[in-house]
Amino acid sequence: MSEIVFAIPGEIDLPTGGYGYDRRLLQEWRGNGVAARHLPLPGSFPNPTPKDLDETGRLLLSQPSDHVLLIDGLAYGAFPESIAADLAGRVVALVHHPLGFETGLETEHARRLIARETAALRHASAIIVTSPATKRLLVSGFGVSAGRIAVAEPGVDRAPRAAGGRPDEPLQLLAVGSLVPRKGYDILVESLRPLQDVAWRLTIIGSADRAPATTLALKAQIASSGLQDRITLAGAVGEAELAQAYDKADIFVMPSLFEGYGMVLTEAMARGLPILCTTGGAAAETVPDAAAIKVAPGDAGALTRALSELLAESTGRKRLADASWAAAETLPRWQDTATIVAETCRKVFA
Repeated sequence: MSEIVFAIPGEIDLPTGGYGYDRRLLQEWRGNGVAARHLPLPGSFPNPTPKDLDETGRLLLSQPSDHVLLIDGLAYGAFPESIAADLAGRVVALVHHPLGFETGLETEHARRLIARETAALRHASAIIVTSPATKRLLVSGFGVSAGRIAVAEPGVDRAPRAAGGRPDEPLQLLAVGSLVPRKGYDILVESLRPLQDVAWRLTIIGSADRAPATTLALKAQIASSGLQDRITLAGAVGEAELAQAYDKADIFVMPSLFEGYGMVLTEAMARGLPILCTTGGAAAETVPDAAAIKVAPGDAGALTRALSELLAESTGRKRLADASWAAAETLPRWQDTATIVAETCRKVFA
């Protein structure tokens, strides 16, 4: 193998966990002398047009035969089997989470995505996933043998411990993630309605343009609940502003219905924040039980009860925060992640 060609659809600078993972791999490889380059693919994935599929096939098949093709699952999982078969023997597929498990899909659309990804994965020489939970899912639901799958959990950067909000201010709740159905923000807003007699403020940081209908519905729900003065939809922000938001937070909340890993959870742990999250997908395992209150995804009542407990009990918040801060020391670093991915790619041509 002379080079890793990392094929990624769309704009690599988009503020999502998956794109953040891809960016950090490329950054770590540059810093450590690993021969790798980014190959942009059309941005219509995971619902590519016929023209974009033709262009994708041309781009990938034109790469030198001694280069490993590392293909982000947002594209690879949507490949027709004919393209995947043409590339067989030189592909490593990176699966953040299966495409058919995105919330809000019509049943038939989800079924087609699962069938297409199952077929494509048969032709990958190796598969990289970001959590043990996703590995188990591919084995049980997609017919992939465990021996073909490597787990490369996202790394986390060291960060200063969060200072929290001022004592004379309402407790600051923070959620981070794009406004898409899978993130469950409608459930979070519903869970906060019964808690209007408690002093809190919620900031949701995440891109508002990935699912415009979801964003409009969320804004309408906030207004109809009378919470427009207490919930801020901050949109996508830069790294400095995001770090400032983590520093000012008192509680981190992640109401997602499904996660392939949940990078924002480890970012919250790196700041020593008490966490309230769901058990959707890999999120159940990403945070140790001692560092978080965990509830079933989609259960607004359970979220209300957990939030009520956290908002009322400073001792409980501190216990979770201390466990979160301690657990962050055991998390992988990005260099570890990049090494696993690079070694997996090398083995394809070994």
